[in-house]
Amino acid sequence: MIELTFPDNSVRAYEAGTSGLDVATGISKSLAKKAVAMTLDGELKDLSDPIDADANIEIVTREDPRALELIRHDAAHVMAEAVQEIWPGTQVTIGPVIENGFYYDFKRVHPDTKDNWPFTQDDLPVIEKKMREIIARGAQFTKEVWTRDEAKTYFAAKGEDYKVELIDAIPEDQDVKIYKQGQWLDLCRGPHMVSTKQIGDAFKLMKVAGAYWRGDSNNEMLTRIYATAWHNEKELKGYLHMLEEAEKRDHRKLGREMNLFHFQEEGPGVVFWHPKGWDMFQSLIAYKRRRLKEDYKEVNAPQVLHTSLWETSGHWAWYKDNMFSVQCADPESEDDRIFALKPMNCPGHVEIFKHGLKSYRDLPLRMAEFGVVHRYEPSGAMHGLMRVRGFTQDDAHVFCTEEQMAEECLKINDLILSVYEDFGFKEIVVKLSTRPEKRVGSDEVWDHAEAVMTDVLKTIEEQSEGRIKTDILPGEGAFYGPKFEYTLKDAIGRDWQCGTTQVDFNLPERFGAFYVDNNGEKKVPVMIHRAICGSMERFLGILIENYAGHFPLWFAPLQIVVATITSEADSYGQEVADLLKSKGLKVETDFRNEKINYKVREHSLAKVPVILVCGMREAEERTVNIRRLGSKNQTPMELDEAVAAFVEEATPPDLK
Repeated sequence: MIELTFPDNSVRAYEAGTSGLDVATGISKSLAKKAVAMTLDGELKDLSDPIDADANIEIVTREDPRALELIRHDAAHVMAEAVQEIWPGTQVTIGPVIENGFYYDFKRVHPDTKDNWPFTQDDLPVIEKKMREIIARGAQFTKEVWTRDEAKTYFAAKGEDYKVELIDAIPEDQDVKIYKQGQWLDLCRGPHMVSTKQIGDAFKLMKVAGAYWRGDSNNEMLTRIYATAWHNEKELKGYLHMLEEAEKRDHRKLGREMNLFHFQEEGPGVVFWHPKGWDMFQSLIAYKRRRLKEDYKEVNAPQVLHTSLWETSGHWAWYKDNMFSVQCADPESEDDRIFALKPMNCPGHVEIFKHGLKSYRDLPLRMAEFGVVHRYEPSGAMHGLMRVRGFTQDDAHVFCTEEQMAEECLKINDLILSVYEDFGFKEIVVKLSTRPEKRVGSDEVWDHAEAVMTDVLKTIEEQSEGRIKTDILPGEGAFYGPKFEYTLKDAIGRDWQCGTTQVDFNLPERFGAFYVDNNGEKKVPVMIHRAICGSMERFLGILIENYAGHFPLWFAPLQIVVATITSEADSYGQEVADLLKSKGLKVETDFRNEKINYKVREHSLAKVPVILVCGMREAEERTVNIRRLGSKNQTPMELDEAVAAFVEEATPPDLK
């Protein structure tokens, strides 16, 4: 007999070998009907799996959030079956579940020419129709364990060479599992639901793309079909609506419309900032500088440093694939040493800390830098401002004692949250990432650091009165210490990981950094890495998409355009513009011989927050007509009153 413990802590005895379905049926027929899987000690399993030992059990129904991965996994198998049913001979390779959906990679050959025959968008409705037919059949998912030779013989006979390669890659101590749905089968680790019918109708094939086999550009190009699947139609529609909104808000599109920046082939992954975009960038830095000036000393470490420094830091061994090397372009140069563009600011800050003897009285020492760093990103991974090769980190490092660590982490937390609030981000999740398998430092050091940060996490949640959500990410910490990750939710519900707080016991020791404690002994300081935006470029990309270009007045690169209806009002329009400029506002004039509606339309497309319309009537009455971005209404206002209101609105939140 075995004992199974249920979520309500009740314990029941069963015969060894009892399946999850047997357990569900024993509780109620309705539960068995709704069940799609089970968890044993927290691990998802097939409902048909025999249970041979004591365990904590939970029956998973289709409505359970955990079932979503199964829905997507099963839908991937059905997509693969549909493709092979429509185009026999197509090779099926791998099809994992990913965020918001799944994909499968295929190799299709034209039956006549035998040439590679990639899928197109036009194929997707055909595949989708066939998938719905397969789902309606309601075939059962069944699992079999084959020998390695059986599996290789079967797939080789079908011409599925990629499957044979995958079987060869399965470790010897692992079973070769085959999942069947009706007559169709595939190599798969599982688990799966009971039948195809449980997938439901809430799925959609999204797009096709090229993908190298195993992600290696030396291998053959396959066709990847991306899809999404959800519990129900409402969730699917919500996701598709979010995608539509995301497309409208794409920072690359808005960057063009607002004339903020561009990219070009001669500088892959680096930004060409235009005047308005650079103004925004500088506004962000100016805001950050004001927020930091009380507690931090701003420094600037070199961008190019000899490889010996990066060897000391460990980056040359751990991070070399992501670094750019630099040497003199002249092969005859007397200095033929190899240098590196810095991928991060940390080693430079340790060197600054080491310059001059430090006492415990000097700690905490907080050092900040808006440092330009370079990291090699594969060309396929780059995405506008969100993923670049050259970017600016709003990086800071706090050197402190172990006793000061908790207080400093809380202080950093308050700063990070208040910055996000100033930019309108209210929903924040703080996650603690704990020790990874590969790490430096003793277990005792990690125990202490994690205990301190766990207490800090509890304090963060308590102080926010539940507004800030918290979570633990086991094993996701850096190799040198645990860290907090700050994730914020934007206007359309997307999550963005931005800020980090990382405790580091490794780097100061590597560089021989120390301070003198109150007993006159040398001690290695704790180093806390802190970033609020992370990449300033990426944060601007997030802001552009969050606001859809409709920036609050204080942050807009161009705040007001004064547009005249007739040339007779130009002198008054200029007076209005000069008055606003004298108050520090960013203002342009539009006195072109064009209709006012044309002017308004053009400046609205460029996302100018405020258009002040002036005609002869306004000139005589010393008023302005205010046209806000996104509104068709015009509001008349006395000039001095309008100027005062705009000055107040354009004041950054930290200066109010």
